Amino acid sequence: MANSIKYYVGVDGGGTSCRARICNRQGYILGEAKTGSANILLGSQVAMASIQDAIATAAAQAQLSNHDYCHMSVGLALAGAEQKQAWYDFMAQPHPYGELTLNTDAYGACLGAWRGKEGAILIAGTGSCGILLKDNQQQVIGGREFPISDQGSGAVMGLRLIQQVLLSVDGIVPHTTLAQHVMAHFNHDVDEIVSWSKTARPRDYGQFSPAIFAYAADGDTLAIELLKQTAADVEMWLSALIQRGADRICLMGSIGERIQNWLAPPLQARLAEPQGDAMDGAIAMAQKGNHNLYPLEGAL
Repeated sequence: MANSIKYYVGVDGGGTSCRARICNRQGYILGEAKTGSANILLGSQVAMASIQDAIATAAAQAQLSNHDYCHMSVGLALAGAEQKQAWYDFMAQPHPYGELTLNTDAYGACLGAWRGKEGAILIAGTGSCGILLKDNQQQVIGGREFPISDQGSGAVMGLRLIQQVLLSVDGIVPHTTLAQHVMAHFNHDVDEIVSWSKTARPRDYGQFSPAIFAYAADGDTLAIELLKQTAADVEMWLSALIQRGADRICLMGSIGERIQNWLAPPLQARLAEPQGDAMDGAIAMAQKGNHNLYPLEGAL
């Protein structure tokens, strides 16, 4: 099958979006697309549908059709892939591609950040996860999904925000301008917040993170406290990676990129600039080829 591969496809999928990039064997980018969530813990079929939609859209840009799918090696860097049963459930699904490799979004991001070499990263986006690639092994910290894990993420930050807003409505904590902003989002109706929370997903909570950063810049006390909490969470994960042998760490993701100035100086000094992103890592996975065994057991 490897000899029939003409295209490498990298897919980066998380709780908020799914991105696909198609390259030829020479590395030239032929097409890119973005669709909905591809966190496999939120449903293998839902994730596969988003992935296939993104690949189909990117293929159309590249003037490729479904007849070309059998010539594609697809590297999937997906949130939720660290959960063993979810990995097997996803990989049991039929697909039209020549080869399919699945690992975590953190693994893809780490490969991309260090250009395929060993290193460490911490992703802090809608969710959070740390990974250290060292001595041909991968060590993962966190990443056990919202709400039981994912400290330092936009989802946890948003959850804490909603909790504080409700406390402010009850007069227990100050009702700041950020709290007013959130209440306006829900038409100043607490019952609407409660109803929303019954079906809200990580990305729904994470949607409030830009407002938290914006209001913190204006001195809002609630926003500042939330960012301090998030910074403490990120520092916890960074310290855990250092204890496991990481020297420099790439801090990535929508939260990670904006929280750096809130971190303690000694940890800021440990940060490195990523040399690529998860899409680059997913392409590297596609180039390495098909792997049908759960990747978090044994050597890579």
